[in-house]
Amino acid sequence: MAWSAERRGTGTGRRLLAATAVLLCAALALAGCGDVSRFQTAAPHPAKPAKPARMAAPTPAAEHEHERILASYGGAYDDPRLEALINKTVERLVAASERPDLTYKVTILNSGAVNAFALPTGQLYVTRGLVALANDTSELSSVLSHEMAHVLAKHAAIREDQARQAALVSHVVTEMGTDPDLTALALAKSKLTLASFSRAQEFEADGIGVGISARAHFDPYGAARFLAAMERNAALKAGKPSLDPRSQDFLSSHPATPERVENAKANARQYSAPAQGERDSETYLDAIDNIVYGEDPSEGFVRGRRFLHPKLGFTFQAPEGFSLDNTAQAVIGVREGGSQAMRFDVVRVPAEQKLTEYLNSGWMENVDKGSTEELTINGFPAASAVANGEQWQFRVYALRFGSDVYRFIFATRHKTTESERNARETVASFRRLTLDEIQAARPLRIKVITVQPGDTVESLSHRMADVDHPAERFRVLNGLDPHAQVKVRSRVKIVVD
Repeated sequence: MAWSAERRGTGTGRRLLAATAVLLCAALALAGCGDVSRFQTAAPHPAKPAKPARMAAPTPAAEHEHERILASYGGAYDDPRLEALINKTVERLVAASERPDLTYKVTILNSGAVNAFALPTGQLYVTRGLVALANDTSELSSVLSHEMAHVLAKHAAIREDQARQAALVSHVVTEMGTDPDLTALALAKSKLTLASFSRAQEFEADGIGVGISARAHFDPYGAARFLAAMERNAALKAGKPSLDPRSQDFLSSHPATPERVENAKANARQYSAPAQGERDSETYLDAIDNIVYGEDPSEGFVRGRRFLHPKLGFTFQAPEGFSLDNTAQAVIGVREGGSQAMRFDVVRVPAEQKLTEYLNSGWMENVDKGSTEELTINGFPAASAVANGEQWQFRVYALRFGSDVYRFIFATRHKTTESERNARETVASFRRLTLDEIQAARPLRIKVITVQPGDTVESLSHRMADVDHPAERFRVLNGLDPHAQVKVRSRVKIVVD
């Protein structure tokens, strides 16, 4: 939750009910089809981009796009040791490319998603989640050279043109949309336009990228290995779709297929036999040791059905059967099956304005003013109201916490005793975090350890903290096949807090 409180005008606020209904449609129809760079939010904090391999003078348009990407992905991740490794890798790739005169700038994004992409200007982006998944320099180089290939082949420029058209669609939808179904459909079409490069473009970028990596003396088989690792990582996420652009992964915009993996192997065979070319896992593992893994608690994070925000000092828990998604603008919860959903966000309300007045002030349509009531929830002033849409029924709470007001918006297709209870219990769970809880809310990190005699995949995965499917996650993180075992004195990654 990188959003902050802001005053909201009635022009956009009146469409919140339609927007919430769109959100439900999108949750069911668009999960996994994410645009990687076109979500504009308020920047969470000043961010320092990685030092460029060879710096080009950025244009105002490029700087604006860079800031939009930083805002969408939680800012830049500042790690001098990791930046140095990436920049050294890019320098080698540039020198081995068909256009060594071109310049590239690399930014590590503070996101746990496994993603990478490029702008036509030569700005390359990799998430720390992708960096954590890779196991050696050849796998990293395969991603960077693939994105460079999109720039060299002008694929990124073609995609940017599509993005401009989609942005226009989104703008019209935002300003004019009132029908939830039509609005969701329009957004779906605009996002699918950006969801992926064409199959031909991906194969072309794979071929160019493998060639660049091989000529830079990296193991050209790194591309095939990392494509397979990303497929296995995506499989672990199956059933947990996300609406947050920050959580979309590389395979959402660069679909992998068995044919594509085999094609990457065929490309590699043109340059060397297996096991030739640099991998240098030792240097790579040294560089990623202690990297943050998963969500960054400073922006709030989800643990099961619970959301915690140590920086702002509060927590709440969603109902049974709900999955939470911490997006840049709000925390979104969707019940399995899509019959109920919730949105949690923050607004500024003048201290002198009563919360009941705020709920009836016109920022939301179709409020039943007779349903508005004042409440006290865990010692915090609050208010509640009911609103009715054509397809959804809404229960809205506003709760004052410090100088901000937090909103819980619950949507259900049919109002029931259960849906009302779910809303009440969720709001009632909102409370201030204790000092101990705040201090304990540290980020998960990658720790590189040496396998000792007697260690097994099972015993090492038991040392993993707060990850789903720990044994499978350990294998994916370390590039181990489903039945492979660890080797004594080898170095492996585990997740710790």
